[in-house]
Amino acid sequence: MPKAYYLFLSFFLLSSIPVSGADNPSHGTREESLLNRVTINGFIRDAENGETLIGANVFLMGTDWGAVTNTSGYYVLRNIPAGTYTLRFSYMGYENHFEDISLGEGESLRLDIQLKPGGYTLQELVITSKREQEERQNIGRASISTELITSVPAVLQADVFRSIQLLPGVKAASDFSSGLYIRGGGPDQTLILLDRTTVYNPSHFFGLFSTFNPDAIKDVSLYKGAYPAMFGGRLGSVLDVHNKDGNRYRTGGTVSLGMLSSRAMIEGPYGGGSYMLAVRRSTMEPVLAALRASQDNIPDTFYFYDINAKVNVDHWENNLLSVAFYTGTDKVSFPFAEDANLGLFYGNRTLSINWTHLLSNHTFTNFTLTGSEYFNEPSFDLAGSTFERESTIRDLSFKADIEWIPSQSYEILGGIWGGHKVFELKDSFDENMGMEETITSTYMSTYIQQIWRPAIRWKFNTGLRASYYTNGDYFRLDPRISMEYFLTSETRLQAAFGRYHQFLSLLTSETISAFDMWLFTDDGVPPAYGDQYTAGIKNTSLTGYFLEVEAYYRNMRNLFEIDPFLSDAAGMEYADLFRFGKGYASGFEVLIQKNTGRLTGFIGYTWGLTRRNFEGFNDSRYYPPKYDRTHDLNWVSTYQMSSRWSFSAVFSYATGQAYTKPLGRTAIVNNPFDNNTPNMFTVGRVNAKRLPPYHRLDLSLSRKGTFFGIGEAEWQFQAINVYSRRNPWFYTYDFDYNPVRVSKAHMLPIIPTISYTVHF
Repeated sequence: MPKAYYLFLSFFLLSSIPVSGADNPSHGTREESLLNRVTINGFIRDAENGETLIGANVFLMGTDWGAVTNTSGYYVLRNIPAGTYTLRFSYMGYENHFEDISLGEGESLRLDIQLKPGGYTLQELVITSKREQEERQNIGRASISTELITSVPAVLQADVFRSIQLLPGVKAASDFSSGLYIRGGGPDQTLILLDRTTVYNPSHFFGLFSTFNPDAIKDVSLYKGAYPAMFGGRLGSVLDVHNKDGNRYRTGGTVSLGMLSSRAMIEGPYGGGSYMLAVRRSTMEPVLAALRASQDNIPDTFYFYDINAKVNVDHWENNLLSVAFYTGTDKVSFPFAEDANLGLFYGNRTLSINWTHLLSNHTFTNFTLTGSEYFNEPSFDLAGSTFERESTIRDLSFKADIEWIPSQSYEILGGIWGGHKVFELKDSFDENMGMEETITSTYMSTYIQQIWRPAIRWKFNTGLRASYYTNGDYFRLDPRISMEYFLTSETRLQAAFGRYHQFLSLLTSETISAFDMWLFTDDGVPPAYGDQYTAGIKNTSLTGYFLEVEAYYRNMRNLFEIDPFLSDAAGMEYADLFRFGKGYASGFEVLIQKNTGRLTGFIGYTWGLTRRNFEGFNDSRYYPPKYDRTHDLNWVSTYQMSSRWSFSAVFSYATGQAYTKPLGRTAIVNNPFDNNTPNMFTVGRVNAKRLPPYHRLDLSLSRKGTFFGIGEAEWQFQAINVYSRRNPWFYTYDFDYNPVRVSKAHMLPIIPTISYTVHF
């Protein structure tokens, strides 16, 4: 490693030594005895269902003291001078709550608060605490509300990933892919967590949308880059999803009927806590049965389903136990020709058991046992010959995290994550075994992270993560650091750096995700690694508006993937199956968001480029992957016409997809050793050409009402691709002679959809 790297580590370790925080000088000096200070802590919940609120704000009015709830809805105000105060509790979409308190020297107060939901789109939200501002928009982080997921127009049904793809820095490969391509990285470079459990293939319906049921979701947080030390294992980004705990006060639910699938969710209390159960299943079988009577090449079998369940035990004041479960499966049998059939059978299963314990009013712990499985069993039958594959990854792990807040200006977090992974791959052709691999690996990672506010305008977040994989005996260190400076009370400057390692790679198609296969590091296959550099500015000068500008650069080294030019992999050593490369990505993002009034929404723009390089491929030149988009623009808006009617619109524009153009064909003639005349095609530079620009407008009209007095109901009428833009997906060529482009495959035409949802 270079000397500069060791110098940085030395500086980092020195800066990690706890120091006395620069608490608000208006309430005393650093020398003031801590015995004269007080502590306020507790949980913040939704008043209607008891769900803990992640990222809710607590503000001590008249001061700059504040706190934000963690992923368990817990907050701490530490080392507050004794006195009389007014506390304000706030959360986007909820009514503010004010609490007057008076505390003597050395006292502590446990204060659990319930916030009532309110219509934030029609009210003005004024933020006066610097702590509230900084936690709402940390560098590279975005939070996606469930209201956005369910309200914006979506292809056939509401989807988490489709909503995330509207954010700056996040790109979509096509209308048919819900994969997340974030800041120049592929889908495998994003760590996806569901209730702290890794999900390896979160897609349904050939990748058209994600496995996350919007009825079951409580919170979605995206770390687009330079993410902190508490996360690891991916080069690019983190998507952290938490399911609902279940209504703690009454039994209720949701039923939704759609054109592609239907959903149902029930939640409620029981003697020791709460529960939630959500199911979703495709409803296309009647349509397919009718089509099979008049048309050929219609799937014989085509369905998917998923189930989310969660049970909480929370009758202890300082302990919370939860068990969360997910399973989802897709099955397809598609006779695409007279003597040809495609079979798909794939899915995910996850289980997490989480125990949250308060060691003290300023020390918070989480212990999680997780299990995750992804299986994929595609098959092809062609002219009596059968190809079958079985690919499975199983991951069993244990996590322990601790959060300690000794003062309002200093926090320290730490934890471990260890587990065991098993990867199995079997290929067979006409029942003759081909490639067969089983790889097991034990892994361990640990991290320490500190958040330090040495002055009222400054904030530093430093961290160090260490990772070890037994396969290959790989030990890696990843330093992370971010800093923020409040130029004014409305303007923040931010910068971050981090090193990241990835010990697995995804073999996938940018066209369809149903054949995804994960591969591990091993002897001769070292982990990929890269550095990320990010800088940004955030501004809230205009009431009700938010401006964010971020620039980024990242490099990628030791990228490993299956060599596509191998003629026969049977019998080869595992390390010989791979090729190794490098890459980089850079760009800048602009987000303008309006949060108040009848008209709300945002405009997001990204300028970016990403490149890859593999020795000996494309003359060893850098080339853009297919998902590279120079320009990407999304406009999302919602207009609340009345208490019942609302209108939403989404417009998207992007640079055309990259592709490789065939240029010609040559033939070897008069070969005395072979009667066959081989053909050789000449192609241009890899992905040097572009399809026409992509653009699309989607509209949605919603009407809320009641369902025979039983509960609230909502109709949604949507039109996808309103002006039926025929966006090209790929070109097809006639290769009988010199290649001639004969047609192009298109993405989605105009699609009207309708859905009906009842909440009871």
